[in-house]
Amino acid sequence: MKKMWAGRTDGVTDKTADDFNSSISFDCRMFCEDITGSIAHAQMLAHKNIITAQEAELIVDGLAGILDDMQSGALSPDPNCEDIHMFVEQILTERIGDTGKKLHTARSRNDQVALDFRMWTKSQTDTIISKTKLLASALSDKAEEYKDAIMPGYTHMQRAQPVTFGHYLCAYAMMLLRDIDRLTDCKKRTDVSPVGCCALAGTTYDTDRKFEAQLLGFSFVSENSLDGVSDRDFAIEFLSDLSTLMMHLSRLSEEIILWSSWEFRFIELSDSYTTGSSIMPQKKNPDMAELTRGKTGRVYGDLMSLLTVMKGLPLAYNKDMQEDKEPVFDAVDTVIMCLDVYAGMIKTMKAKTDNMKKAAQKGFINATDLADYLVVKGLPFRSAYKISGQIVSYCIKNDKTLETLSLDEYKQFSALISDDVYKAVDLYNCVSKRNSYGGTSVQSVEKQIKYVKEAIK
Repeated sequence: MKKMWAGRTDGVTDKTADDFNSSISFDCRMFCEDITGSIAHAQMLAHKNIITAQEAELIVDGLAGILDDMQSGALSPDPNCEDIHMFVEQILTERIGDTGKKLHTARSRNDQVALDFRMWTKSQTDTIISKTKLLASALSDKAEEYKDAIMPGYTHMQRAQPVTFGHYLCAYAMMLLRDIDRLTDCKKRTDVSPVGCCALAGTTYDTDRKFEAQLLGFSFVSENSLDGVSDRDFAIEFLSDLSTLMMHLSRLSEEIILWSSWEFRFIELSDSYTTGSSIMPQKKNPDMAELTRGKTGRVYGDLMSLLTVMKGLPLAYNKDMQEDKEPVFDAVDTVIMCLDVYAGMIKTMKAKTDNMKKAAQKGFINATDLADYLVVKGLPFRSAYKISGQIVSYCIKNDKTLETLSLDEYKQFSALISDDVYKAVDLYNCVSKRNSYGGTSVQSVEKQIKYVKEAIK
């Protein structure tokens, strides 16, 4: 099969080379963007009298028919074609004759593929933002449900201070809001039309790049034709943002895996989002969280793949850049799948609040509150810190907690301690007093939930 670029060569390549060079197996998913872009290009050519209005109408009608047939499944990409761009142009020419050959006037596959890729990425960015909002909303709803459920907070995976489960979940919602913000900002740099840059140097035709960009919903056009066809920064930034999003999901996955274990028993995942063991009948495995944690590495790999492809490329287009799409396609598919399963998993997750409270009662996570109590009584913080540490050490040796220590025992360490110490070390009071902006008190968590919900809107 001769190629549409035959001329300088005879257009006949070895079958092995053909398969190696072909991209239609994966770039066919951009058929809608390719056809939409071609329709706008034909309209611009007519607008500038490069082709006649009648020719443009014939081309546009032909392209619309191809789009309908591909969307309905009546027409499938020919695997023998080199790429989706050549396939569409070939079918168009077969259907409308030589007029179809005029479509590629003042255009190159270099700017055509860059255009398709940007249009597709813009669309997928919107999809991922929407799904990330759904997950952030699920987290804020769950935070509202458990805004007063006391649990231990951790540093170094050691029990540190009491927090509420609602506060904990809001922390992850805040991460997702930043992901949304990054993706929204990234979209600004994707929203640049390269069409009209042609192969690398622009064109001798009197085109109107801004007119064509506006038809396609772009806010800007690339300012330099060399840069326009060779820029893949937007895709790298997009993959970086997706990697950060997956890192946040992976961190939450780690928590969920720990919390649902028998050792913690802080949460219960729905049967709909867990699996069993083929040999151990008692098992309930958090496979969805584990898979998300595992797939994070896959998205990282997609980012590194594209960074490596681009690191040594001279201007302008090089065939290496055909390798730009599969990593992005893979990352988008992976992230969307993870977000979809995660939203359902969070919505159906139940907290075991009694177990959380029991865990919070161990580990002396109210020791800082004891030190703060002594500071209020007049001691410098470092002195109060030392006395509190001595009291904790005494409790450990005598199998007691700060709540069960007698007042006489307390007074062995400081005469400043009176019976109001029990109020100071009560876990509920410890949480309630942390009412600073962004803190773990119920009132503060309610403000955080409101902030998340407003940000999502």
